[in-house]
Amino acid sequence: MTEPVLLVEKSDGIATLTLNRPAKLNALSRELRAAIKEAFQTLADDADVGVVILTGAGRAFCAGLDLKELGGEAPGTGDPVGAISDGDIVRAMHRFDRPILGAINGVAVTGGFELALACDLLIASTEARFADTHARVGILPGWGLSQKLPRLVGIHRAKELSFTGNYLSASQAEAWGLVNRVVSPGELLPTCASLARDMLSCDPRTLRSYKRLIDDGFARSFGDGVHLETERSRAHAEQLTPDAIAARRAGIQARGRTQTGG
Repeated sequence: MTEPVLLVEKSDGIATLTLNRPAKLNALSRELRAAIKEAFQTLADDADVGVVILTGAGRAFCAGLDLKELGGEAPGTGDPVGAISDGDIVRAMHRFDRPILGAINGVAVTGGFELALACDLLIASTEARFADTHARVGILPGWGLSQKLPRLVGIHRAKELSFTGNYLSASQAEAWGLVNRVVSPGELLPTCASLARDMLSCDPRTLRSYKRLIDDGFARSFGDGVHLETERSRAHAEQLTPDAIAARRAGIQARGRTQTGG
């Protein structure tokens, strides 16, 4: 029996999505792209899921679009325009209103790099490597990389990566601010799960609103972003009650004492 190209596991509010084409370095075939899109659309309606972890099976996170399919070497394929312009995966991830943690276990190349950048934060294994080979393949990015990467690492560093196609190590990615932290392969998923549990301990409605506020503001100028924050903060505050704030305050104090040893 053929294994699914995407594994979905749910436990205690956390959904772990594993790209499952290890023999193909988890290349994004048409079937896998559709599965990722469907998974995020389904999870969006699942009230029991508060955080998603996205990772890859085997030694790669994702090697990008399946070039064999793009080249028409597989039956019923050979539509590069449709595949490259198909941003449904990234749009489904952007619309998902809960945190997405990218657990980058190995290489994240071109379309796989774009998939990583669609996550809210990235935890990398020491085995992780990043590369933008769009110019080497002869295509332009269509899922946001050309705009996101310069905003994350600076325009000159982004140009170095995109104009050369060279690989960026996990340690260099951390130094450049591309990933949040680098851990050993065995600690990758446990670290992500620990962060996910921290997020689940926050007020879920506020967490979802906060994600949307950051993403929407990031796409605007600084002044417009501050104005947006003022508007949404006021609207959110109008729904608060003193009892709710008091209840959250007690929990925050207890957690603070635990974390600081006070």
